[in-house]
Amino acid sequence: MFKYFPTNYVWNLSVDLSIEMGARIGEIEEMCAPLQEAAKAPDVAGTIAFRETWVTMADKLIGLAVEDEARGRLISAGDKLIRASNYLITAERLQAHGSEGRVALYKRFLDAFLKGLALSGSSASRVELPYVDTHLSALYVPAKGVNGPAPLLVQVNGLDSTKEMKFLVGLPAWLAERGVASLIVDQPGTGEALRLQGLTARYDSEHWASRIVDWLEQQPDVDPKRIGMEGVSLGGYYCPRAVAFEPRFACGVVWGANHDWRDVQKKRLAKEGNFPVPHYWNHVRWVWGAKDMDDFMALAEQVHLDGILDRIRVPFLVTHGEKDSQIPLHWAQATYDQLINSPRRELKIFDGRTGGVQHSSFDNSANAGAYIADWVAEVLGGRTAAVN
Repeated sequence: MFKYFPTNYVWNLSVDLSIEMGARIGEIEEMCAPLQEAAKAPDVAGTIAFRETWVTMADKLIGLAVEDEARGRLISAGDKLIRASNYLITAERLQAHGSEGRVALYKRFLDAFLKGLALSGSSASRVELPYVDTHLSALYVPAKGVNGPAPLLVQVNGLDSTKEMKFLVGLPAWLAERGVASLIVDQPGTGEALRLQGLTARYDSEHWASRIVDWLEQQPDVDPKRIGMEGVSLGGYYCPRAVAFEPRFACGVVWGANHDWRDVQKKRLAKEGNFPVPHYWNHVRWVWGAKDMDDFMALAEQVHLDGILDRIRVPFLVTHGEKDSQIPLHWAQATYDQLINSPRRELKIFDGRTGGVQHSSFDNSANAGAYIADWVAEVLGGRTAAVN
């Protein structure tokens, strides 16, 4: 794990995630060098300082993109805007819920990202799926080199990630090269659903996952018999739960197992394990729509996979980092052990040789992501060799 800030796990996690999303090391240095003392400060003061330096860099890139666009250099402009969006969301996700300007910062991030996609010529596009009386926003990435309906992997967030972050890490691009399309969704409790629509998380992930499949079955470019699902971090709970109760999914993958999140919360109350974001307890209450800690802990009691996984009768891949300091490794083994009716279950532990040893492989997503993409391509009928 790259540790720019020796005493601050949360900031190191954010910096490493940003690097995995395409940050440039010179820009990382320019943003982080002034923050060594701030990294030791309490959450509020520290995160304000972090926000200022990272937004300043994003502003500089946006200004340079405007100059590129004026000269007709649209690809260059798009690349800079996407990198600016990386820095904006990295700053935004560290801020406390309700902090001044957070929503405006998030909207700036969305605008920069979407304009960056358009100018850079990306094949990805934003789509909206009907959900109850509103919608879920998602990014659709088509498969490459496929004639007719393609297999597709639905990808969902963890506790505090967004669809754009998952897109930038790279799994959708790796899948596209293997002939598999992607739909990366801001499910309730994450991204746009939480920040702009007030849709909080729910333990019964099949409630929204089934509606995603409903929509996909109507898309002519998607093979309805070859729809899989992947979840990262807390998505390591959401995904198995959804696949267990939604039999139309053809496979499942967890990128970081999360078998018993209720236990994780109890351990965190006891000061065990690392937090993924500052202001953690306020953050989780916001995500789950809990009015206080008692309410949140009652909700968390439902977030586990015991007694559920024997319903899964499709191939399933469980991955985990050997040195994950947020979710203990034994929970990956528990998920694997309970997949007793999966016809093709696999437990892959990313170790020092493979890389990707930290939580959801944020220290080396390329090797871990390639492993996942290859497995999905094999199971859903994609390809693992390049085509001319």
